[in-house]
Amino acid sequence: MRYGRQAKELPSHLLQFSQDKKPIVVWNTTRRCNLSCVHCYSQSANCCYPDELTTEEGLALLEDLVEFGVPVVLFSGGEPLMREDLLRLIGQARKAGLRAVISTNGTLIDEKKAARFTQLGLSYVGVSLDGMRETNDKFRHHQGAFEKALGGMRCCRQAGVKVGLRFTINKRNVQDVADIFQLLIEEDIPRVCFYHLVYAGRGTNLRDEDLDLEETRRVVDLIMDKTAQMHAQGMHKEVLTVDNHCDGPYLYLRMLRENNERAGEVMKLLKMNGGNSSGIGIGCVSWDGKVHADQFWRHHSFGNVRARKFSEIWMDTNEPLMAQLKERREFLQGRCATCRFQDVCNGNFRVRAEAATGNLWAPDPACYLTDDEISPAAQE
Repeated sequence: MRYGRQAKELPSHLLQFSQDKKPIVVWNTTRRCNLSCVHCYSQSANCCYPDELTTEEGLALLEDLVEFGVPVVLFSGGEPLMREDLLRLIGQARKAGLRAVISTNGTLIDEKKAARFTQLGLSYVGVSLDGMRETNDKFRHHQGAFEKALGGMRCCRQAGVKVGLRFTINKRNVQDVADIFQLLIEEDIPRVCFYHLVYAGRGTNLRDEDLDLEETRRVVDLIMDKTAQMHAQGMHKEVLTVDNHCDGPYLYLRMLRENNERAGEVMKLLKMNGGNSSGIGIGCVSWDGKVHADQFWRHHSFGNVRARKFSEIWMDTNEPLMAQLKERREFLQGRCATCRFQDVCNGNFRVRAEAATGNLWAPDPACYLTDDEISPAAQE
């Protein structure tokens, strides 16, 4: 609200509220990774994969993204720091006016790389840390991964690069959530994103280890409580929950129960955000040039940037799924079709519904709001 809603005026972490939405693009620059995480959506390993975009093809992609008006490119993987020309690509993105961020496991960041991030003007480094020491290392099949990631974050902070922590919630690590907040305080980490599990790649094998609906409600309440405690103590850190868009209505309903005077303001922001944005406000380009609705939707490609520009592919609503995702509300089924929070959730994660039920338009099984809470007849 303070910044207005023009993308060029908004900080990176508020772009979901922009009115002139062009997609934030996740570019999986490589599939290769030095770790082997149990939930990896790209099913990466430490080996060379064929058919990755060349440096020249990557530079052409970035040029198109600039011309299209994309506000941010997120360099991801695999582990993007295993791509030898990554710094050149980041430098070109910044030179062309794109905001650039990295999603990394953090283990390969040293003082020299962090200093280069500063020189290049990198906006943000998101480091995956899915639990405290023992939990994280088991999750990543790599002893010492926790300490290496923490060391990478320290290097970024010392170099003046904004850094944050990324945590995917499941039964293996939910017990560590409270400790993560303590880690934020001890290490002076300004941001944390708690991701709900999406059933994609190796994450499909974790479906049985996803939290049940009551467990999810409890952990979201814990995250809210810990966030409020930090802010009450003057520690104004950014705390986000990601990939389950009923979190927004749940926060709003809790604020109403607590007679919080800012509930109406929060609902206004939630409506600006608009809920799930796969195929609208976020897109993905894979290592081989394929374009996806988001980074979890690898089983469906809209085209390849080697054959057509990303901008052309993204705006081509002759592709049936692309058209449906952009106007999805008429296709939603079951309780999603009648939910009173459609305009703040937008049907939640379609790829999770498809993975769980085989029906793309079925209700997202991770929605933990009750039928009474989402009923159009509910009173506020």
